[in-house]
Amino acid sequence: MVKAASAGTRDEAESLAIQALSFIAGDPERLGRFLAATGIGPAGLRAAARAPHFLAGVLDHIAADERLLVAFAAESATDPRAIARAVAVLNGRNWEHDTP
Repeated sequence: MVKAASAGTRDEAESLAIQALSFIAGDPERLGRFLAATGIGPAGLRAAARAPHFLAGVLDHIAADERLLVAFAAESATDPRAIARAVAVLNGRNWEHDTP
């Protein structure tokens, strides 16, 4: 069952981003691609996670790769649209509601 497209609050967005980071870190290949794309070394990951926009960057990384996005959405039972909402929230932007 897929969760509704939420991640409208900062707490929800941070929680989703932490889930996404765990998803990435849970697979050596995914983690390697993430570290290569960000330029962060394995030893610097914990320190980088304290940076203000790090969690938004994690979600940006997931959203930039459709296969990764679909896999994360399936594993976390999250509507993929929640990721875009979470990025907007974490970057301090208001999310425009979906229109039918």
